[in-house]
Amino acid sequence: MLINIEPLKKYPQFRYLFIGQMVSFLGSMISYVALPYQVYELTKDNSLVGLIGLTQFVPVLIFGLLGGTFADRLNRRKLLMYSEILMSFLVFGLMLNAFQEKPSIAVIFGIVAFMQSVLGFHRPAMEAMTQVLVDPKDYASIGALSSFRYSFGAIAGPALAGLIIAKFGVKIAFAVDVATYVVAVFCIYLLAPMADPVKSDKSALADAKEGLKFAVSKPELIGTYLIDIVAMIFAFPTALFPAMSEIWGGAAAAGVLFSAMATGSLIMTLFSGWTAKITSHGKGVVIAAGIWAVGIVLVGFSNSLWMAFLFLALAGGADMISAIFRGVIWNRTVPNQLRGRLSGIEMISYMSGPLLGNARAGWVASQFSVKFSLYSGGLICFVAVIITALFLPKFWKYQG
Repeated sequence: MLINIEPLKKYPQFRYLFIGQMVSFLGSMISYVALPYQVYELTKDNSLVGLIGLTQFVPVLIFGLLGGTFADRLNRRKLLMYSEILMSFLVFGLMLNAFQEKPSIAVIFGIVAFMQSVLGFHRPAMEAMTQVLVDPKDYASIGALSSFRYSFGAIAGPALAGLIIAKFGVKIAFAVDVATYVVAVFCIYLLAPMADPVKSDKSALADAKEGLKFAVSKPELIGTYLIDIVAMIFAFPTALFPAMSEIWGGAAAAGVLFSAMATGSLIMTLFSGWTAKITSHGKGVVIAAGIWAVGIVLVGFSNSLWMAFLFLALAGGADMISAIFRGVIWNRTVPNQLRGRLSGIEMISYMSGPLLGNARAGWVASQFSVKFSLYSGGLICFVAVIITALFLPKFWKYQG
């Protein structure tokens, strides 16, 4: 079955949000390629490229939970708009730095950390808004549409980034990202005003604790967090793409590698209609994570750009199925008054893994080799996923 686009027709408010975030994410993916490429070009150091992820990790931990708490306390539409505006200024700072004769590595890392802090408020507000803009019966469909939005941006963004960087340099790549934020802010402006959440008599800290307590009480939620973190810590490969692209063709090859996983995600998303009929969501998440690990192992043994692309696409497709099932579990388990806080916890789970994974991949590559970093990480990931599932039998048996 093909992807269901009915929610875009049925819910105009969701459509505005979807279009704005789709354009914004496209620009973000251009910067996603430009940042590590710029750092590698300036330093030729895989470990420094991996350190970008470590720089983002602490803000994710702190502001993921804090941002989620405020998404349940403040007007979500306004919070989302202010976050988009602030992030546009930060990307503008990256652009100005890139125009310097000697761009500052310290400025890059500082802006990256600040941007990740702002994202901690952006993501929970967006997720909490999405939940109330559609009916619960359409959660699986909007999960697939969100996956499509991600896949499209993660394919077109890196591909465009490769072309832009090769022809004009990273400074223009950042400039394009700034322009996409203008579109996103305009689409948020078109949304109907939203009511403020019910005021809480508790402190922000008490609200945050309430969200954590709810998450810990639900084995199905803990399972989604841990499986994804384990899979990404040991097998997330993007910090290695600049070094791999240098062997296989430079900036254009980097664009191919950065878009590979998203290509698999997009293919899987387009034919994701069958996922709405699946009820064994726990098993689906675990099996998909195992296939992800196998794909990364095979990338480690690839000896050409297009072989690596094929196996990265396999991994990306598996990760997308995992994401769809995790999204259904989250939306069906979490009440909306807690949605912002739980979205913050979700963000910590699906972002901390890749950030730490990039740091691991970059360090292992600097000590041994890029290939060893890939296939050893994939093998450890596969074993870790199985062990995690064995320790979470209730999650494995979860039926939506």
